[in-house]
Amino acid sequence: MASCKVRTGAQGTRSASSAAIAVSRLGNVAQQHQCLVISILAGVQLRTIGERLGGHARLIRAMPNLPALIGAGITAYYAAGSDITQEDVKQTEVILSAIGETVRVQDEGQLNAVTAVSGSGPAYVFYFLEAAAQAGEALGLPPETARRLAVTTFSGASRLVSESPNSLAALREQVTSKGGTTERALASMERDGVKAAIVRAIHAANERARELGDELARS
Repeated sequence: MASCKVRTGAQGTRSASSAAIAVSRLGNVAQQHQCLVISILAGVQLRTIGERLGGHARLIRAMPNLPALIGAGITAYYAAGSDITQEDVKQTEVILSAIGETVRVQDEGQLNAVTAVSGSGPAYVFYFLEAAAQAGEALGLPPETARRLAVTTFSGASRLVSESPNSLAALREQVTSKGGTTERALASMERDGVKAAIVRAIHAANERARELGDELARS
């Protein structure tokens, strides 16, 4: 089979119409060259893409995230079907590992959860950092100092998580001294339902990913 580069869209596709346009542009190329197509359309199932490509079945679906821009992303992908070879999987790993870590999922349905957790995830981090920096400024810190403290604290904590054998809860408890400032802050977050709100938000993103796929399938 010929080797060629085909792209079906961008992460965070906002509507079924834009996804349909992206897919329709690929049909002739994919069929003519029997390309390996790696789709990064949020929510859009391989079955739908294959139908829009005239029955093309050499398809893999993936979901990267924004830190891929600096080679620090993580991409989950789903590869199945009789037309997918081990060489296709290896090629996919090579391509995706160039932009960060890779995770292969065995159930295509899990990619909606991947989209909700890691595909959209960087925005949640930026949202938290905005709030932390804003609070620092309100407490009298210079804007650049508040931003630096928030960003470096987050990146350092993330690195510690990746290198530590301890659970997230155990690491949190290491910082939370009884009667201290961290305990007071976390108690405030619990009263405001912050953790539950984050869980609901990720569920909402998962549902929107499913809706995007359904909308394209019906269009």
